[in-house]
Amino acid sequence: MILTTCAACAAPLAHDAPRCVRCHTRYCNATCQHDHWRRGHKQMCKKIHRGGNAEQYNADKKYKEAVAVAVEACADDTKGQTCFICTQALHWKTKEGLVRGCACRGTAGFAHVSCLAEQAKILVAEVEENNLGNDAFNARWRRWASCSLCEQEYHGVVRCALGWACWKTYVGRPETDAPRQIAMNQLGNGLQLANYNEDALSVQEAELAMKRRLGASAGHVLAVQGNIANTYQKIGRLEQALQMRQDVYSGTVMVRGREHIDSLAAANNNASTLNCLRRYGEAKTLLRDLIPVTQRVLGEGHLITLKMRWLYAMALHHADDAATLDDLREAVTTLEDSERIARRVFGGAHPTTDCIELELRDARAALRAREASPGGQ
Repeated sequence: MILTTCAACAAPLAHDAPRCVRCHTRYCNATCQHDHWRRGHKQMCKKIHRGGNAEQYNADKKYKEAVAVAVEACADDTKGQTCFICTQALHWKTKEGLVRGCACRGTAGFAHVSCLAEQAKILVAEVEENNLGNDAFNARWRRWASCSLCEQEYHGVVRCALGWACWKTYVGRPETDAPRQIAMNQLGNGLQLANYNEDALSVQEAELAMKRRLGASAGHVLAVQGNIANTYQKIGRLEQALQMRQDVYSGTVMVRGREHIDSLAAANNNASTLNCLRRYGEAKTLLRDLIPVTQRVLGEGHLITLKMRWLYAMALHHADDAATLDDLREAVTTLEDSERIARRVFGGAHPTTDCIELELRDARAALRAREASPGGQ
């Protein structure tokens, strides 16, 4: 995580907390700073300073750890392959191995995290140096999160490693700098997608505090709140997640309109939390209304569309005694169609494809059990 707690006692810190004059390590107060100095910071201070000071030093360290985890996780898949950017098996400088976490098929899509990061860094720098405008910036910034070959977003530990790569690239810039702000968002998303949820929450809360402190727009604040709600759900704080989901959905509709992609994503997230709370009737009502809209606006193969249909099928067949035979049949049909589309668009290794397939197995089992039971209704 980024450095949001005291180095001595781990208490949460204000953004303007006192810090070491040389290496900028932050503390609650002078007492904690003196205590930390005696307990070993004296020996590390110069090294941290030479490494770019505390936040940069921490980001570089976490990045190396995240790359090692990603390379190990992808080892079986990348054996015998080469990087599509530098064409080498081992990175010439870092000696790191390969990763792949997108929808590329066959021998495509293998890369070093360092090569992916350097590619993104160069593309964004060209936009900044030549003042190419927001559209060019947004298109090139996507390289920090998505594959340049298949255009699909990376996921899991690969996305986490890229999040740390992005953060370490821009952390040294002023807090008001736009790439630094977006890099914090990339890091929070990467941590969450790799299931480092407590760390993700820490980053997201720091990002929300920063947005409010700098007077960010309502849309930007709502986006961060949506990410926090995602993390609340993943760590089991469901009532807090639902309250924030509902606030984000209503706020996003007000700011963006009902058919904007951000509003549709917020609605989908709201339905996800309703399912987790076993409020299946509310989830079904919401999704029945919005799935046709999402299919029309985003298309059948969009990730949000597929997640909506998956959640709708889940609400149908998990509704306990309220689920009819027709509900179970509709759930199976919906999941079969969604699984086929997800596998074609994202590949079998994508987390959403995997979740749809697991749900399909459960729905088929529930349908078989109901059809075999006396009465079958």
